[in-house]
Amino acid sequence: MDLTAPHWIYLIGTLIIILTMLVRQNVVVPAVLMTFFIGWVYTGSFFSGLQTIFQASLTAAGELFNIFLIIAIMTALLHSLKAIGADEQMITPFQRVMKNGHISFWVIVGATYAISLFFWPTPAVPLIGALLIPVAIRAGLPPVAAAIAISLAGQGMALSADYMIQIAPMLNATSAGVAVEPVANRAFVLSIITGVVALTYAYFSIRKSIQKPSKKHLIEWEKHGSIETDETSVTTKQSKKQRVFFALFVPISFLIIVVYMVLSMFTDAIPSMEGGAGAALIGGTAVILLVTASSFYNLRNSLTNVSDFLVKGFVFAFKAMGPVIPIAGFFFIGSGEFSAKILGVSAETPPSFLFDLVQAGQQINLRVAF
Repeated sequence: MDLTAPHWIYLIGTLIIILTMLVRQNVVVPAVLMTFFIGWVYTGSFFSGLQTIFQASLTAAGELFNIFLIIAIMTALLHSLKAIGADEQMITPFQRVMKNGHISFWVIVGATYAISLFFWPTPAVPLIGALLIPVAIRAGLPPVAAAIAISLAGQGMALSADYMIQIAPMLNATSAGVAVEPVANRAFVLSIITGVVALTYAYFSIRKSIQKPSKKHLIEWEKHGSIETDETSVTTKQSKKQRVFFALFVPISFLIIVVYMVLSMFTDAIPSMEGGAGAALIGGTAVILLVTASSFYNLRNSLTNVSDFLVKGFVFAFKAMGPVIPIAGFFFIGSGEFSAKILGVSAETPPSFLFDLVQAGQQINLRVAF
């Protein structure tokens, strides 16, 4: 197998993106430039290289729009729960058991992980931070320990596996041209193992710095420029019964979906769910919950409220996932399934840069082995 110049450009681009990530810089510009060079060199036309940038982003946007949609829907649902006050009601039970810093650390871990699985860490962290961190600090947990717990459980375990919404596994599987389910299952197991190890190590690292419960800890924290805390109850037009109802109804609804998905995987009683069926089921349920919660919030303006919440959801989705489009576009060039469309060549013999590089690497390994 002969590797051509575009193959080497694709390999160099991948290495540059990895190095850029290691130095903690944004990889959008390297991805765009390397996409341009691949298109230019492969087609031999400067103007085709410019078109490749757009076609790669357009292809990636089309393939990843389901991800944007599920993020937008889940964020819109969270906004509707905030309007009712049910989001705070969901956290209240955790506050009651945070008697000391040791318990508080693991309560924050559990709450962050559970909420991040369904609402993604970025929308979940402000909720956890505003409601649980002040209680944890008053219980004797150092602020940095609370931040560690949220980061490892949310952006670490929950986001790396993303087992419920399956956005991260779908991104990896689509770029590599493999099925989503095996990627999601393996990522879930890996996230549990690495997460438990990291959290255990983190707990024993900060265990000696945990102090006895005292209001002085919270006062001292507020003096050093922390966010202002407000422990007053939610003031909404809804009664407490309605807030409690949705605080229970939403998690129970998702729990039923989890049970359904598990049964579909391990039993023959329920048809197997393949591809993005799990995310679609969660997304459809979230839309119904969004409409229901918005109707309880204000029945007369419910049609407008649902639309407003969805707009907020899409704004957040594009802020969070917008930079992913040109990056994914670069990696999609490596797949024969997308490269023909991106480069504007015949679909009968599409270039597959990633597959060719892997094959070449395997041949080199075989030669070395013999």
